[in-house]
Amino acid sequence: MAINNQFGPKGWTPERLGSLTGKTFLITGANTGAGFQATRILLSKGANVVMLNRNPSKSEAAMAQLKSEFGDEAKVSFIQLDLAELASVRRASKEILEKVPKIDALVCNGAIAQIATQKLTVDGFESQLGVNHYGHFLLCGLLFERIEASEGRIVVVSSEGHKMGLKAIQFDDMNWDKNYHPNKVYSQSKLAQMMFAYELQDKIKAAGKNVKVYVCHPGASNTSLIRESASFMTRISWAFMVKIGLAQTAEKGAYPEVMCATEENLKERAYYGPTGIMNFGGPVGEGKLESFVLQKDALTRLWALSEKETAIDWPL
Repeated sequence: MAINNQFGPKGWTPERLGSLTGKTFLITGANTGAGFQATRILLSKGANVVMLNRNPSKSEAAMAQLKSEFGDEAKVSFIQLDLAELASVRRASKEILEKVPKIDALVCNGAIAQIATQKLTVDGFESQLGVNHYGHFLLCGLLFERIEASEGRIVVVSSEGHKMGLKAIQFDDMNWDKNYHPNKVYSQSKLAQMMFAYELQDKIKAAGKNVKVYVCHPGASNTSLIRESASFMTRISWAFMVKIGLAQTAEKGAYPEVMCATEENLKERAYYGPTGIMNFGGPVGEGKLESFVLQKDALTRLWALSEKETAIDWPL
């Protein structure tokens, strides 16, 4: 539930947005679900949106749909990026730096979830940790100086799932070779994203840099995140939640990330998202940030490990 909602009883909605003409937003996983809806909302206000997606054909179809809605002049483009492959993240970052002179916000929206059996990325990471955390960690590091040049933002889209599982990083077995469990591993990957964001805030402050970092979650949103790779029971449970109305629309699931990419006067040491029953839906505002997310020794240890595994030395 909300701590208190600075946006009133209805919470944050896109009605608060003014013109975004001249602003440039990068969104991972933007051709479906909440990422696509965030793109729609930003385009409706005149923004320039660069979608960072793995699948070119789906991206072309998404852009065609957006241009049919907003006109051929809609400022939407696509750069191929596969978060599951560090080499792809490096290639995409190089292309972004060549083509995108200004980044007002990088929204780390792309994710995979509840992978039924253990799978490894080409770099040898457990797939959910590799995509959700390591891929974004490297992307943010490679683009950080461009974001800072615009005094821009990094928005990390986590999940209420971070509260499940161990509520800690399993440093002695990051790939969960001994005790793989799809939900617990997903939980760790989303917790890792949050820990990265809060440690990044500390490093930015210590270095005197001009980048804001915000953390949010979409609630329970009816997107394609629960795919065929999830177990049968997970898919059945999710389908039941959708049927009885516990899952909100993908558009409402996009509100927190759009808010964090655009709204002024937000707190950084905070966690934003829907604040209704079980935080599945309801008014978007500030929720409770759990103390286990902010354990400083874990934050610094995860950062050092992430730099090592992704072979990047952040410019901080």
